[in-house]
Amino acid sequence: MSLNRRRFLQGAGAGVTGSALAGGLFAAGARADTPPSAPSAEPVVFHGEHQAGVLTPAPAAGTFAAFDVTSPDRAGLVTLLKTLTTRARVLTAGGPQPDLGVGAPPADSAVLGPDAPAGSLTITVSVGNSLFDQRYGLAGRKPLHLTTMPVFPDDAPEPASCHGDLMLQICAATADTAHHALRDLMKHTRAWMQPRYRIDGFVPPPRPSGAPRNLMGFKDGIVNPAPADATDVVWVAADGKEPAWATGGSYQVVRLIRMLIEFWDRVSLTEQERMFGRRRDTGAPLDGSAETDKPDYARDPGGTVIPLDSHIRLANPRTAASAGSAMLRRPYNYDRGFAPTGELDSGLIFCCYQRNLAAQFEAVQARLAGEPLADYLRPFGGGYFFTLPGVRGDQDWYGSGLLR
Repeated sequence: MSLNRRRFLQGAGAGVTGSALAGGLFAAGARADTPPSAPSAEPVVFHGEHQAGVLTPAPAAGTFAAFDVTSPDRAGLVTLLKTLTTRARVLTAGGPQPDLGVGAPPADSAVLGPDAPAGSLTITVSVGNSLFDQRYGLAGRKPLHLTTMPVFPDDAPEPASCHGDLMLQICAATADTAHHALRDLMKHTRAWMQPRYRIDGFVPPPRPSGAPRNLMGFKDGIVNPAPADATDVVWVAADGKEPAWATGGSYQVVRLIRMLIEFWDRVSLTEQERMFGRRRDTGAPLDGSAETDKPDYARDPGGTVIPLDSHIRLANPRTAASAGSAMLRRPYNYDRGFAPTGELDSGLIFCCYQRNLAAQFEAVQARLAGEPLADYLRPFGGGYFFTLPGVRGDQDWYGSGLLR
């Protein structure tokens, strides 16, 4: 890379400081190649062994909001999680809200009208490593692999956008449905938690078909395990190693990645495609013709067609050793206007789920360290979280196994 290019990149990252955060980019090792299915606007089933919003097809709008729990005691934490459960159960079902009587504030904001549609709404609740400190007596019940997300090579962490006690992933068919849900949840929980950071994302429609595109213009999410194959990739099992209450949960990685898209737009198409290892127009690997084609690395051992340091080849080399790093990706694009430096503040909300952070996400991240594509990315926030097991019925609530 030329000296001028280095200086440009250093300037684009100017003003970004901090000490601890996140890891992960676009592609994940995966064991199946399946085209994403289109989400419905119908209500998503709330009760079950697992939370919705993990294997659920990603709808158009997504909000990721991290919070710090401020309750002074464990009883307050229980009340918080029960309240979140009650409101999530109501919001995901949709429908009219009760009339609280003359003089009382309205039960609902009416952002969605008097009879709120369900709008494919899912509310996925996860807990961070910091919740297992000494405040609530939970240190001995922490999930086995849950830690604070470290700083990875090429990161530029902004502490105000990192970590958190709770992560709410709110996804819906429309942005106002996600806004409505977040607004309601915050209204009912201010006594026990306070906002830490928030970012809103969107999933564009496939153009012309297949996987949607990220803001670099490439199809994103081509390789993912099929839902039928995801059980041993995503969900924590009752193996005697994890706490019993964690069975049915999953480890969530949220990584906020700013893209240097103005610089990216000055790079030749050939170089862009060689960095990704895919065609920009079709999403096909450079040795294929369709996005679902599997690259044949055995026929290209020297990387003549698909470079050895291309993103798809590093992330998923398709070897026996890399098979265990499969994970489920659920990314969203974001656009927050202009950064303080004057560039566009746009990029990717990388989100993935797995049952072992070190063996899956961190293994992929280690292979990606120093890849050419990293010159055009500035990961600045996010964290590691544990997605709680599902709410199994009307008497159950988020984290009941953890706190009972």
